[in-house]
This record gives sequence, C-alpha cells and structure tokens, in this order.
Amino acid sequence: MSRVRRAWSKIMTFECAEWSPKIVTGLPSIDDQHRHLFELAATFCGDGDQVRVLKSLAMLTEYVKVHFREEEELMAACHYPHLEAHRELHGEFRRLLYELLENAKHMTLDEIAEEVKYLINGWFYNHILVADFHYVPVVKTCKNIPASTAASAPVLNASPDDSSPEWTDA
Repeated sequence: MSRVRRAWSKIMTFECAEWSPKIVTGLPSIDDQHRHLFELAATFCGDGDQVRVLKSLAMLTEYVKVHFREEEELMAACHYPHLEAHRELHGEFRRLLYELLENAKHMTLDEIAEEVKYLINGWFYNHILVADFHYVPVVKTCKNIPASTAASAPVLNASPDDSSPEWTDA
C-alpha cells in the first residue's frame, strides 16, 4: 500500500474516481480540465487488462502535466503571489503519479485502480478545494488571462485501447 493510500485510507473510503460540483472553481477551462482528469481516473474502475491499465495510467500522467502547466501559466500571468508554493504541490503530485507509474508494473490491476482512486479522490480533490480555490479570486480579477487558458480545455482524444491518442480543443 502506498503512502498516499495509507494516509487517505485513514480518512475516507472511495468508490470510482468521481468529479463533483463541489470542486467547480468558476474558471471554465480549469473546471473542464479537472472534470476530464476525473473521467480519465474513472477508466480504472471495472475490468481491464494490464496493457490497457498501463496505457490509461500513462494518459492520466500526460494529462496531469498539461493541466498543471496551463494552471501554472494562468497563475503566472495573473501574478499569483503563491505560485511557487502551488508549483511545489504540483511537483508532489507528479512524483506520486510517476511513482505509481513505475510501481504499476509490479502491481495487480485492482491495486493500480485503488492507488488511482486515492490519488484523484484524495490528494487531487483536496488540492482543488484548498490550493486551487485559493488562487481563483486572483485569476477572476486578472486582466492578463492567457488566450490558451481562456479557451476551452484541451482534451486527450483516446481510449486506453487507442495506439495513437491526440490532443484536441474541446
């Protein structure tokens, strides 16, 4: 059991990763990205084979990189004073995700699914409620919002069975 799962298992139990209206920031592009991350994480529920699950995990990892980069660009453009601390939180999540990606080769499908649920429903959900909600007022009053962030969020058009996923605008 990973340290993420151990920590969160003391607090909560989870079913499939689920997006919730409670985590709507009011920033459409960011909310779309958050929703898409939960949709990707939900693909880990149910039956699957090792290859599909590892592809899903790689897709989730890739999308997290895109989301964090865009979120950090938005905060930088709006001169969010706590950007470096927020970047450190993103780095922590990326480390946890990469650790899972590395360990997944030696885990059962159920163990991988459980870890993803804890990462998304635990760490990521809490991150949105606390850290992301903290920068939202700054961004909402910002006049320098990058065009890429003001537009619809990018979506990874792929299924875990797809050998050539591609990014498109929503």
